[in-house]
Amino acid sequence: MTPPASAPAPPGADVRRFGPAQRRVHRATAVLMGICVVTAACLYVPQLAVLVGRRDLVVRLHEWAGLALPVPVLLGLVSRAFRADLRLLDRFGPHDRVWLRAALRRDRRRSSRPAGKFNAGQKIYAAWIAGAALVMLGTGLMMWFTRLAPLVWRTGATFVHDWLALTVGVVLAGHIGMALGDPEARRGLRTGRVGREWAKREHPLWRP
Repeated sequence: MTPPASAPAPPGADVRRFGPAQRRVHRATAVLMGICVVTAACLYVPQLAVLVGRRDLVVRLHEWAGLALPVPVLLGLVSRAFRADLRLLDRFGPHDRVWLRAALRRDRRRSSRPAGKFNAGQKIYAAWIAGAALVMLGTGLMMWFTRLAPLVWRTGATFVHDWLALTVGVVLAGHIGMALGDPEARRGLRTGRVGREWAKREHPLWRP
């Protein structure tokens, strides 16, 4: 009988998916992103602002967490394994286009969604969130250091920063929701190992 997805894989039935560097970068980035999102909510939602108070402290936490956001990735570049994963995330092949077409058609058959170590959805999410983080950092710096740009630029930066922040919050909520629905993927980020059968089913082109 096959164990449920949430059950630990039997000894010898799992494969290594992530090393310590990838897991640490993911955790640190998640913490910093979480601080940015929570503090942003406290700054822009009146009910939360009243509940939390101490606006100056919230602003400082938001600013410094935003500045620190690229640091885990930059430190992770020291790791060869982390750089290898970045190269995989940056490559979009024919099988990824097949995966996307199946996703758009809501075709849930595993045979119609070929994927390597990362599927097309994960690659698009990684590229989008990296770009969004850079835009948020740039617009945030313009808002923080008012002498960096003229008033009209700062006004535009505020508009982009606020609406992109809302979009990031929605996308992150979707990302977390999908993670909650896949216990084995979470185990891979927590322990670095996943079940061999899960790997064959979800990432059939991956050769660990």
